[in-house]
Amino acid sequence: MAASTVTVTAVRCSAKILLNYATYCPRRTYRLSTILLRKGHTSVMTCSSSASSCSSQPPAADVSPSAAIIGHYDRLVHCGSLSEDSQQRHVLQQLAKLQSILKNYSNYKYLSSLVDFEDVTCQSPKDEDLCITREGNTRGDLAAAALEEELHPPPPKGFYIYGDVGTGKTMLMDLFYSHVENTKKKRVHFNGFMLDIHQRIHRRKQKLPKRRLGNMFTYDPISPVAMEISSETCLLCFDEFQVTDVADAMILKQLFKTLFETGVVVVATSNRPPDDLYKNGLQRDTFLPFMDMLKEHCYTISLNNGTDYRMLVKTPSGKLYFLTEEPGAEAFMDNLFEELALTQKCTVGPKVLSVLGRDVILKKTSGSIADCSFEELCVRPLGSSDYLEIARFFDTVFIRHVPVLTVTVKDQARRFINLIDNFYDKKVRVVLLAAAPLQRLFLHSGGEDQRDRQLLDDLGLSEEAAERLTLFTAEEEIFAFQRTVSRLVEMQTEAYWMEGDHRRRRSNHTSTLDI
Repeated sequence: MAASTVTVTAVRCSAKILLNYATYCPRRTYRLSTILLRKGHTSVMTCSSSASSCSSQPPAADVSPSAAIIGHYDRLVHCGSLSEDSQQRHVLQQLAKLQSILKNYSNYKYLSSLVDFEDVTCQSPKDEDLCITREGNTRGDLAAAALEEELHPPPPKGFYIYGDVGTGKTMLMDLFYSHVENTKKKRVHFNGFMLDIHQRIHRRKQKLPKRRLGNMFTYDPISPVAMEISSETCLLCFDEFQVTDVADAMILKQLFKTLFETGVVVVATSNRPPDDLYKNGLQRDTFLPFMDMLKEHCYTISLNNGTDYRMLVKTPSGKLYFLTEEPGAEAFMDNLFEELALTQKCTVGPKVLSVLGRDVILKKTSGSIADCSFEELCVRPLGSSDYLEIARFFDTVFIRHVPVLTVTVKDQARRFINLIDNFYDKKVRVVLLAAAPLQRLFLHSGGEDQRDRQLLDDLGLSEEAAERLTLFTAEEEIFAFQRTVSRLVEMQTEAYWMEGDHRRRRSNHTSTLDI
């Protein structure tokens, strides 16, 4: 009886901490924008509400666009929201130059020089052949092309920022993005971008006329899709640029060739340098030209300051990571879910999500809270589209019975990494019940996966090939899980938990944009 009383009391205390932010820390102000700052890249997450130096007004002496972004960074350092970092400052200075260029930039002249704009923007053409790539769309001969190049110099180069986890790459890109005074801009996680690309390709293929004997044609949807995107935006900011899927690897060269030719400026963050993208992947030789193209159109900057700011001591948001072996852990999570569900004013029950024409069922939900098992989220064959849809509906997800992940279950490890990447990007809050501490949740061993053996046979590959290809070695999972650990550490902080409240985020959206 006494133990039960202690458990209930502890749950209510934890729930109170998670729900009552203002009373929990009354002297702190949390007006840092969800767009401008990624809390995982800061060493100190708050500043005193009485600190006059935290004013959002730009310095009176210099209000140029490039100075504004540097001034913003200086204010955040001064009030303790960021730690001074010389490498971060150098990267931001380079981004500030691009920010000034993009203020009045338009890629229309590059887009219109390749194809009639009417063809580019067709979304539902009456004539299905209208958007089919054809010879004859290009204008003029070589002399005309040379004149065009002289009249229209190459578009500005973007940036590819890479480095270890938690060094501040995303924070700097978001700070840059928020200061770009250009309405044709888009910031997206790279997984979400590629998902959108595949969906656009699918829609275009669905609109094609049925092939008939004697009326055959070849259709390549990649370039039209790229031009469609170019008509919508001239700045693309990618978080977590990574290539692990052979289908993505095969289309990137043509996709980005058209994006760059139509004047789209790319700014991307990644844990890997360009030369290590899709390392040891299937058919990597066909991917190599894309790497050269990326380096040609983007300046490469390394941000390896040796510090993972997510791992620095921060204010915890109650207990959010439980071990299966802990006495009463399951009951604690049950009670915590019930306490949080009371704030939803919704009944507890299943939720059916429709994703790309199929149903994804979560058995236990209440409003914006979902109580799921690892099997529901990572054993079932789900992917980024499913996780993004879950993130759209829920701001808090319980994940129970996470096992120790090994090489034997690489597919489950990949899904878990993908799940956390998408949840982190959308600021979904997680409560986990796992079989091991976070740092020991992924083992670099575990024996041979029988499905790998079957796949080797199907592809006609030797065991020597399996020793090199990341599809079989789990090298990519081992590398990516470092990012997962770092992100899960941040996701247990008070600042992250606050930022993940969808209702609070919507109500504060307007006021936080003008920091």
